[in-house]
Amino acid sequence: MKKAVVLLSGGLDSAVALYLAQSQGFDVHAISFDYGQRHNRELEAAKSIAKKVKVSNHQIVTLKLDKWGGSSLTDSKLEVEDGNVERTDIPVTYVPARNMVFLSVAASLAEAIGAQDIFIGVSQVDYSGYVDCRQEFIDGMEKAINLGTVMGAEKNQPIKIHAPFVNKTKAEEIKLGEELGVDFGLTWSCYRGGDKPCGTCDSCLLRAKAFAEAGVIDTSL
Repeated sequence: MKKAVVLLSGGLDSAVALYLAQSQGFDVHAISFDYGQRHNRELEAAKSIAKKVKVSNHQIVTLKLDKWGGSSLTDSKLEVEDGNVERTDIPVTYVPARNMVFLSVAASLAEAIGAQDIFIGVSQVDYSGYVDCRQEFIDGMEKAINLGTVMGAEKNQPIKIHAPFVNKTKAEEIKLGEELGVDFGLTWSCYRGGDKPCGTCDSCLLRAKAFAEAGVIDTSL
């Protein structure tokens, strides 16, 4: 089986991406990040998802992005603001260059294990100011990865970044997840952590809107 590295945050997008990779016959190696985020609830979700689908390997990499903050997800001095699904500005939850860092580490893992495929569950359709969720960013990172790895630059074994939902809405993604048998009850999206989702942050509002549009019950509630 061909190996694939899947970025698994524990959220809705990454869970569907993981199930999709498995459905396409990939031997999945999941990677999650303890980056100094406000809570560890999403990492617990990632562990549960990886265990349920029996990935070949699940690694949690420590990257302390909270050392310099710059986001309400990594800086205790900043509050997670209430959400606005019509937002067009960059939210305070944006973590500087997060996906750039994550994909760079995923590329290192991919080259180490001989995987030519990386999956990430970003979408530019439900865009909320996250510049690292756009197709042009994914294309740029793929080019940089193949210029900066032996696999891509010397061995003619280019690494492909799969962003299967980049042009899909969350509702479309949820419908796909239903078809794939994703256990949505194991996923976590809330920015604030806790035992139950807050229901008012950007991520909670976008999730609720998407499940309603898809006509699917969110079993995490």
